[in-house]
Amino acid sequence: MSLRFGFNSVVVISSASLAKEVMKTQDLSFCDRPSSVIGQQKLSYGGLDIAFSPYNEHWREMRKIFVLHLFSPKRVQSFRRIREDEISSMLKTIRDSALSNDVVNLSELMKNVTNNVTMRVSFGDRYQDLCEKTKVYQLLDELQPHFVNLLVSDQLIDEHLMINNQKHKAYHEDEDNFIDVLLQLGKDKVFSCTHDHIKAMLMPSALAGLTFHSLTVSMFDGKNVLVGGTDTSAASVVWAMASMVKNPEAMKKAQEEVRNVIGKNGKLDEDDHLPKLTYLKAVIKETLRLYPPAPLLMPRETRKDVVLQGYNIKQKTFVYVNAWAIGRDPKSWDNPEEFLPERFVDGSCDIDFKGNDFELIPFGSGRRICPGMSAGVLMMEVLLANLLYLFDWGLPNGVTKEDIDFDAKPGITMHKRNELCMLAHVNI
Repeated sequence: MSLRFGFNSVVVISSASLAKEVMKTQDLSFCDRPSSVIGQQKLSYGGLDIAFSPYNEHWREMRKIFVLHLFSPKRVQSFRRIREDEISSMLKTIRDSALSNDVVNLSELMKNVTNNVTMRVSFGDRYQDLCEKTKVYQLLDELQPHFVNLLVSDQLIDEHLMINNQKHKAYHEDEDNFIDVLLQLGKDKVFSCTHDHIKAMLMPSALAGLTFHSLTVSMFDGKNVLVGGTDTSAASVVWAMASMVKNPEAMKKAQEEVRNVIGKNGKLDEDDHLPKLTYLKAVIKETLRLYPPAPLLMPRETRKDVVLQGYNIKQKTFVYVNAWAIGRDPKSWDNPEEFLPERFVDGSCDIDFKGNDFELIPFGSGRRICPGMSAGVLMMEVLLANLLYLFDWGLPNGVTKEDIDFDAKPGITMHKRNELCMLAHVNI
């Protein structure tokens, strides 16, 4: 589909075959980013981040930092204690609500726990610990560009510098938060690291809770650390739980699997239990197929004149890949509108979301695939496994599964329009 956004030419891709052409076959020609004053200057400190940066040597350097130092498998595992701590606190809140028969607002809880984990991973503090300084929690729900200077500020970076210098702190891969890692990499001259580089890489750009205040803002959905790590995971868990409540057989199968794997009166072990939760992983795949966190992914821009299946596309054309439409394409999926995790079980469908199968691309593909994919999926697995193991879930009195709506809020991240409120009953 060809559109015009003002003076800009736009192409929307809505099939797996064309997505493969754009994100693999001709990836190098389609891997640039559109530039604007808001995206490049205000949000990304002149394109210093990994989301808004054009395809150049700086972007390749940033990508390497993300893959090797911030989201490596070892780094993701090193924050296991933080995940367990924050999820334990969340589970206590649910248990207290269950014992008092209070309604649990899952939408709010998921946002809280993912915010806390990502804040501690990135900055070493929970958002409550920073709230008096930055009002971060309230501002996460407002227009994102306005709070980047408050949250990821020179003051906060200077505090880390001062503490590390006072302690003559050595580099510990299993302990340091993202600011410490980036400061140390700059000190070791691994890459040129200014305060603006750090702020740009950690900035919460226009992904979360952002309504379409203007067409210019809506063109960008930066997946940098803070918002990319909180908003998308929280939204996906809520969609998964809503889908299972709507489809109780899927809920029953997922619960039975989790409880059989963990055992009675047990505790989730990420290393031992998660690989065995095949149906839960199928639930996550099906959720990401129907409700990709960023339905149009990140906008791309052509680096030169290209030909796409016989059509001439000019240089600097905006290209959107419609992951939502591709995930529901009847040419690729049987019963595409139905929530059927079974399609991914027992080898009946070997399609995955890691960027090699273009029928399912919630994280994108090619050079611009989301570098935090593994961390986000792990967070989903851990949250859902705990919710299903410890509690039985039902709807408040007077609410039936037919009353659950699946409308999405306006915004770049696909949140459920109405918050998901449920009753929890303690299973153990």
